[in-house]
Amino acid sequence: MRKIGLLRVVLLRGICAICVATILNLGFAQPPALAFTEQQKLVMEVWRIVNRAYLDETFNHQNWWFTREKVLKRPINTWGTAYEETQKMLQTLDDPYTRFLPPEQYQSLQTNTSGELLGVGLQIAKDDDNQYLRVIAPIEGSPAERAGLSPKDEITTINGISTQTFSLDEAAARMRGPAGTIVTLGIERMGTDSFEVNLTRERINLNPVFSELRSENNKKIGYIRLGQFNGNAVEDIHQALMTLEKQGSDGYILDLRNNPGGLLQAGIEIARFWLNESTIVYTVNRQGVLESFEAGTAALTQKPLVLLVNGGTASASEILAGALQDNHRAQLVGETTFGKGLIQSLFDLPHGSGLAVTVAKYETPEHHDINKLGITPDQIVTTESLTREQFSTPEDVQYQAAVKTLVRSLT
Repeated sequence: MRKIGLLRVVLLRGICAICVATILNLGFAQPPALAFTEQQKLVMEVWRIVNRAYLDETFNHQNWWFTREKVLKRPINTWGTAYEETQKMLQTLDDPYTRFLPPEQYQSLQTNTSGELLGVGLQIAKDDDNQYLRVIAPIEGSPAERAGLSPKDEITTINGISTQTFSLDEAAARMRGPAGTIVTLGIERMGTDSFEVNLTRERINLNPVFSELRSENNKKIGYIRLGQFNGNAVEDIHQALMTLEKQGSDGYILDLRNNPGGLLQAGIEIARFWLNESTIVYTVNRQGVLESFEAGTAALTQKPLVLLVNGGTASASEILAGALQDNHRAQLVGETTFGKGLIQSLFDLPHGSGLAVTVAKYETPEHHDINKLGITPDQIVTTESLTREQFSTPEDVQYQAAVKTLVRSLT
């Protein structure tokens, strides 16, 4: 296995020679280090990390050095000012996934990926051509899921304020708050009138795996639903798979619907449970250098597998789905996935803050770039929005199609 260097934590999510030449030719001289405030040093550190690691070496077709110099000419003497100026600097990249995280937001993100969340339980995105927020998926068991919010819903307002000018983190911060308090979201959904929903914030324990042995058409089917690739996912999937193997499962349905992704490494480790000696994913940095993650010599099971996917299947979920589809290890049933093919890394910064930077994109084993395109299932089955209680029941036409597909492969 090969990994991209210099990255501390990878999320599903060198010095620029041109910039150096520009600096020398134009005669810029860096002030002595002692002339900078601690707040200015924070801005410089963010600039340095992006300069070294950001995927787009054109920095959104701008002179990244001039951007830094313009910011440092302003008075930056408080942490609040430093955070604001850093965010403005990063916004020039026009990349919603590359963002500065003040201490509270950074801590919340780390808690989320480790298995706990305080809020309403929504994974959100913001498209380049759409100023409103879009729901990737509600988290299982969350207030948002119980209220019936669905993938592709648009959040137009938060507590009556338009979301058009919010960054992802600003929107997330407005939806977070003390447990028991209420946030009101304005929602637009295709085919229905706009409506508002009141959500009561709460502490959400992210237990990402549900598993059960079922009897379908005289076959023992191991059903596993994975809700998120957080810090608990790998061990929980391993335990579920081993239990179902001991119970004599004939084949498996892995349900990745409404799974918004999470940790890249979790997606890779779970792919290894199902694959033998094959490529799981390629990552491509800004120099176009390909790195690959490979499966080991022995999967945990060779039994037939069907994956359930939909428009809420994103990021690390798509890495897993693409690996299993391209290696002909599983049939995909459902709807086209979300289409997030960018990888972010987290970097620690002074004063408890953090930085998320888009450092690479990924390609499936057959070199499909799925960003903004998604993965097309082998069998397309559309459905109306389902509640969590309706998943994998007779009312769930996608699940029923997956069962038929799996049973055919067992006969």
